[in-house]
This record gives sequence, C-alpha cells and structure tokens, in this order.
Amino acid sequence: MPAYIQGSLALDQKRSQKQLPKVKIKETTKVVYRNKSLPVQEKMLYLFTVVLCVIVAGVIIWRYAAIYQMNTQILQMQKEIRVIQAENSALKQEVEKLQSPERLGQEAKRLGLKPQDEKQVNQTPPNKGKTAANVDKNTKVAYNP
Repeated sequence: MPAYIQGSLALDQKRSQKQLPKVKIKETTKVVYRNKSLPVQEKMLYLFTVVLCVIVAGVIIWRYAAIYQMNTQILQMQKEIRVIQAENSALKQEVEKLQSPERLGQEAKRLGLKPQDEKQVNQTPPNKGKTAANVDKNTKVAYNP
C-alpha cells in the first residue's frame, strides 16, 4: 500500500535509482537446410514394395479361407459317413433278422410250403461243366427244416 500513500496508482512509481545491469542478448540465426524430397524412382520402389506386401497378404488370406472351407466340407462328410454307417448297421440287423431260420420257416408255412419227405430227396451229382446260366431257373426246391 505504499503506492497509495505516495499518490495515485495510475502513475508509475519512480523506480529506485538502482538499476540492474543491462544484459546484452545477441541474436543468432541458424541456417536450416531442407532435405530434398525423395526421387521418383525411390518412391516407385516403396510403392511397389507396399503393393507386393498387400498381394502376398491377400494370397495368404485366400489360402486360409480355402483351407477353412475344406475343413468344413470334411466335417460335413464325416457327419454324413456316421449317419450312413448307422443306417448301414440297422439294415444289416434287419437282413440278419429276415434271414433267421425261424422266420424263414414261418414264411414258408405261410406260403403253403411243406417240409420235404424222404421220397422227395434226390441226390444229384455235382455239376460238371455247367454254369449258373445253364441251370434251369424255374426249378423249385423243397423247404428243409
């Protein structure tokens, strides 16, 4: 508050007679050399390198997609194989059931076939020189329990 005592605050106070020593500042300019831009050939080399990297990455990604698709197809085929194997085993059981002697006997009785008598038994010599094509297909065989 001493400034208020001495008078108006709008006026500058007189500075004390002591003045600080003046420091001389020397300004220097620094010359900055700007590098020239890259030559066109080097720019083209960089561009070619980037394009080549992108193409290689694209081929790699495409191959991985093909491998993924093949794996999906393999899994689907394995699933189909399991289904077909299950169906095949069910059909084999049905064939065994249909070929059982008890069922064949019941089917023969249902069709009216009778067991063969001793009089009907014929022993034939083995076929010499005859093939399955030469055998008469209309011959009936009696049911033998």
